[in-house]
Amino acid sequence: MAIVDVTTGDLLDQDVEVIVNAWNRNIIPWWLLLPQGVSGAIKKRAGYQPFREVAKLGPIPLGGAVLTLAGRSPFTGILHLAGISMWWRSSEYSIRESCRNALCIAKEHGFKSIAFPFIGAGTGGGSVDLVERLMIDQLGKDEYVCRVVIVRYKK
Repeated sequence: MAIVDVTTGDLLDQDVEVIVNAWNRNIIPWWLLLPQGVSGAIKKRAGYQPFREVAKLGPIPLGGAVLTLAGRSPFTGILHLAGISMWWRSSEYSIRESCRNALCIAKEHGFKSIAFPFIGAGTGGGSVDLVERLMIDQLGKDEYVCRVVIVRYKK
């Protein structure tokens, strides 16, 4: 089973193989979006290469996940999750499916550690407490053995 820890800090400072970008459905070109939140921090650290790569993958279904290279960041890859709808809102479905699909890709690639931000709590409008409960519940159900860190952002 996945070992889930919640910590406070910066997603980009975690000692993991892969980080998660709380992304969108990937329908609007990335270069039209103002960098903010998790994506903005990743763009500053990793550069534009992961975002150019995710753009080439086309639309992501709600709750879906895709893997890109990590650009200039020290990680093996970045998982981009479609945790918010076309109306920029998260839901229990989008949060749970994003978590489930991220772990499916981690298993497929043999990643043993992954760090998540709170999916859908920022731009997605979800309550931090509810998002945290849903993520812990969903990630804890997965049979894949890996270390999962959920990061509550703090400067």
